[in-house]
Amino acid sequence: MNPSLIMSARDIEFLLYDWLHVESLTTRERYGDHSRETFDQVLRLSQELATRYFAPHNRENDLHEPTFDGEKVHIVPAVGEALRAFADAGLVGAAMDYEVGGMQLPYTVFTACMSWFHAANVGTTGYALLTVGNANLLAAHASPEQVETFMKPMLDGRNFGTMALSEPHAGSNLADITTKAVPQEDGSYRIFGRKMWISGGDHELSDNIVHLVLARVPGAPEGTRGISLFIVPKYLPAADGDPAERNDVVLAGINHKMGWRGTVNTAPVFGDGRFTPGGQPGAVGYLVGEPNRGLAYMFSMMNEARLGVGLAATALGYTGYLKSLDYARNRPQGRPQGVRDGAQVPIVRHPDVRRMLLAQKAYAEGALALQLYCAKLVDDLRTGTDAEHAATLLRILTPIAKSWPSQWCLQANDLAIQVLGGAGYTRDYDVEQHYRDNRLNPIHEGTHGIQSLDLLGRAVTADGGSALGSLLDVIATTVRTARETSDEELTGFADALDRAAGRVAATTATLWQDMNPETALANSAAYLEAVGHVVIAWIWLEQALAARGDTPMHLGKRAAARYFYAWELPRTGPLFDLLDSRDRTTLDMVESWF
Repeated sequence: MNPSLIMSARDIEFLLYDWLHVESLTTRERYGDHSRETFDQVLRLSQELATRYFAPHNRENDLHEPTFDGEKVHIVPAVGEALRAFADAGLVGAAMDYEVGGMQLPYTVFTACMSWFHAANVGTTGYALLTVGNANLLAAHASPEQVETFMKPMLDGRNFGTMALSEPHAGSNLADITTKAVPQEDGSYRIFGRKMWISGGDHELSDNIVHLVLARVPGAPEGTRGISLFIVPKYLPAADGDPAERNDVVLAGINHKMGWRGTVNTAPVFGDGRFTPGGQPGAVGYLVGEPNRGLAYMFSMMNEARLGVGLAATALGYTGYLKSLDYARNRPQGRPQGVRDGAQVPIVRHPDVRRMLLAQKAYAEGALALQLYCAKLVDDLRTGTDAEHAATLLRILTPIAKSWPSQWCLQANDLAIQVLGGAGYTRDYDVEQHYRDNRLNPIHEGTHGIQSLDLLGRAVTADGGSALGSLLDVIATTVRTARETSDEELTGFADALDRAAGRVAATTATLWQDMNPETALANSAAYLEAVGHVVIAWIWLEQALAARGDTPMHLGKRAAARYFYAWELPRTGPLFDLLDSRDRTTLDMVESWF
């Protein structure tokens, strides 16, 4: 059987078992019913479902994007079939508690499973990503009645979920949202307002759609402190919980995107009077938790979504790499330098093609390792002996795990197109679609710039810099481990990483030396890129330490680490130099000069 071109089962196995040792999680009470056998079963199932139900209609999803006729959204039928198979397998609740119908699968294993679906068909998987996040938020913050009515039907695919945050005038600045929630005598609310860029905002794929809507109650404080969270279903539930009367939620239209086309992107309107549930206009909504705490509740879903977008970017970069590698192995063209006669050789033998493949391998496999490391932190946060340490590391790594793959696995997709040459930019091959799909991820769930502000403006400064200190400590531990080996190459990697980590600490101190946020954050995007590369260099040293065998897979890991330390880590030097200069070019630029 030929290896899959969707993801690498062997790499996932290496990362989970040889590096992260996830089998040891079964000694914890939450995961005590599991074993490596159950982990492998769900991983194989995910590969099979992704291959059978998701991958075949990936191109159809792209060529025949959702349409809206003014009443209904129409989506390729295979999307619904794939999502039913996903739900029937129990994967919506795979990492959730037994008590709500979940499997209590470690989040690390669940993340590995999801990589298959994102790589096979990111457009269809978008609905599952949103529904899983919606269900997790409700399980954590909703009332038992709300969980029973709205969340549990998500686990078997009857309800799908959305997150309705952005508004046309506000974008990512949630402090400026104006959607209002008017309290009713029965304890419900009537929601009035417009949202924008809402993925999965309307369709016929499920019996009901559960919108999680941010809105303001009367008298709420200004800014983010006055935002509440509401459940607003497309259909109001009857006494038995089944969908009944249509709620006052309609679409102004849908957005037509360059990528992720299978995930319908909508502009919903709440409370325009098209429907009058209970005989009056206004979308019926139900408050989640307490008033004015909506953004705090939503952050749990937003952080999960940031990691999900990072995983999607990783998976798209990974499958593009595998497909371009397969092409390079099978496409004969040209001859080695200095050879004029004889048969043409596969292009994988040309050094520049190998450079592009090595770069893709370093980006994609490095990003996947980071995603699984962060997922392991989620498991440690839930069940480990030092939850605070896990939370601290997760806080600083989340913006990197979202943005680094979104930037560099997109670059991997660019290189995949280049490997295929003229074939790469035609629709006869998948790689051009992977690039278009991945181009959305530097914007999804907070742009690259927003993530950089979160990293430099909050994560590294919170609690006196404890998160940065914790990250540098774990890097230092890896450096010591590598130096204790007798391997000269690993020792060289360790020395280079140690120097780069020192620059992270020094540059961070320089940027904040006068505690002026305007100057400190002016070049935050460069900071994110530099620190992200240092983190991936650390991840590659970790992988190189775990890949001590002499199989092609182990030797390939060492070669990718060698590439990253020779070609990629040196990129950080000029970035740190720029940051250390506290360059004011962007601050001093006058608008009229553009």
